Amino acid sequence: MLQQFDVRNKDLMVNINGSLVHRDQAGISPFDSAVQGGDAVWEGLRVYDGRIFKLREHLDRLVHSAKALAFAEIPTQEAMIREITRTLEANRMRDGVHIRLTLTRGVKLTSGMDPRLNTHGPTLIVLAEHKAPVYAASMKKGGLTLVTSSVRRFPPDCLDPKIHHCNLIQSILAKIEANAAGADDALMLDLRGFVAETNATHVFLVRHGPEGDAVETPTCAACPEGITRATVLGICRREGIACRERDISLMELYRADEVFCTGTMGELAWVGSIDGRKIGRGECGPMTQRLMGLFVELTRTEGERVVV
Repeated sequence: MLQQFDVRNKDLMVNINGSLVHRDQAGISPFDSAVQGGDAVWEGLRVYDGRIFKLREHLDRLVHSAKALAFAEIPTQEAMIREITRTLEANRMRDGVHIRLTLTRGVKLTSGMDPRLNTHGPTLIVLAEHKAPVYAASMKKGGLTLVTSSVRRFPPDCLDPKIHHCNLIQSILAKIEANAAGADDALMLDLRGFVAETNATHVFLVRHGPEGDAVETPTCAACPEGITRATVLGICRREGIACRERDISLMELYRADEVFCTGTMGELAWVGSIDGRKIGRGECGPMTQRLMGLFVELTRTEGERVVV
C-alpha cells in the first residue's frame, strides 16, 4: 500500500500562519519547534461535500494535546476553522479531501530543547489534499496485510498516548518493518504484549456467535483516543451491536472471524491476513461490511459545514 501522487495536488496552496503559498514555496523556519524536536501536535480531518466530519472532536483533541505539552499560545477553534475554510476555498476543494492540521510550539530564538526559547508562536499549518481513503487498492486485493512489529507502543508512564504529538518515529520504525515484509502496515503491541494498534490505525476484531456478533477493540492504554474508533463504538451502541474495549492478545486476532482497522485517512478497512495467517474466510466479513455502510451513511449526513 503506497500512496500515489494525485495530479490535482500539483498546485496546492498551503496555509502557514494565515499566509497562503504555493506548495513549492511553502516552508517553516529551521528554528521552528517542529523541526527542532517534533514539538508539535496534529490532526487528520476529512471533508465530505463541504463538511468536515467530527470537526469539533478533532479540534478538541488538538487543543487538549497542546495543553498537555504546555503550549503558551493556542489558537481558538474558531480561528483554526477560519484558516481551514480559507485554505479549502483557495484550492477550490469541497469533497474527497484530507486535511493535515499541524500546530507547533512556534519559533525559537536559538536552537535548543527548552520551551522558554520559544518567543514566536505558535505555528499553524493547514495542508489540504485531494485524497481518497488510502487503503482502497488493498480492499480490492484481499484486504489489508499486517505483520507484527518488534517496536512496542509506549504506555502512559513512558509517553501518554493521549498526546497526539508529531514525533512519529515509533510508527515510522514499525512501518519500515512492514515495508520490508511486503505488508501494508505493522501491528504494534504494548509493553505487556497486548495489541495496541497499527502504525497508523486502530484495530477491531469481530467474533461470530450463536447469540450474535461481538465487536471488540483494545483499550486506549497504549494508543491514541481515535475519533473514527469512537465513532464505530458509537454506531455499535446505537445499533444494538455488542461491543467492548479490553486487552486483546495477538492470538485472539489470529482466530478472529473478522478484523478491521479504523482511521480518518483510511476510514474502515478490512484485514485479510496477519503475520501470514488468513483472518476468518479471508474476505470482508458481514459485520465489517455492515459497519462500513453505517459509517458512510453517517459521513453523508453529519459534519460541520466549512465551505459551500
